[in-house]
Amino acid sequence: MSPDQSAAVKRRKAQTIYDKALAAYERWDVEDAVKGLEAVVALHPDNATYHMRLAQVLSRAGDFDRALRALANYLRLEPESKVASRIEQLFASGMDPVENVITERMTATHLPIDLIGAAIQMWMEFRISLGEEPLAIPKPEAWAAAVDYTVRKVNLHDVVLEELANTYETSAETIRKHHETLVTRLDIMPCDYRYFTGKQNPLDKLVEAAELLEKLEDRFRHE
Repeated sequence: MSPDQSAAVKRRKAQTIYDKALAAYERWDVEDAVKGLEAVVALHPDNATYHMRLAQVLSRAGDFDRALRALANYLRLEPESKVASRIEQLFASGMDPVENVITERMTATHLPIDLIGAAIQMWMEFRISLGEEPLAIPKPEAWAAAVDYTVRKVNLHDVVLEELANTYETSAETIRKHHETLVTRLDIMPCDYRYFTGKQNPLDKLVEAAELLEKLEDRFRHE
């Protein structure tokens, strides 16, 4: 086999693994997605997109240290990327403009520190989840309001959208639009474990009920 043929075989193998990893990511099979992307990166360590995808998957897995290392590799390969400044901000010691507004306004409304922390985490994950897509932030208050609104909804807090809009000096329509973007991009559900801060998550009861039903069905069918 010639060097060109060998390289072509290697590319096809990488593409096959890559496609399967992305499919696993979409169905929330995070462990398989991570393994697949790590294998692809090992085959083609100079492909910046593979490092970015690995960062996205690791972020969903909650492994932010490794996600940041993957992003560092992306920046090393694509220092002039149109999203470089957004990614570089993730490594900064200070907060970005949206995080500053989130912290200031949520603190001023006397929300618990753990809820504020969940909001900051959501915003970080969202920025990573965008991958190589650009993000325009003409008004940080608008995105901050949407994150605040979303994290409160996840935690079953009552919130009047118009009042929140006044707090952040933006419109209810803008908050709703950004909220839908956050929910879609991060695949957020009510009481999402990533951002739920209460002691007892209602989803636990659903999981327990599903497990019990599975056991009862098994017993019904086999005993």
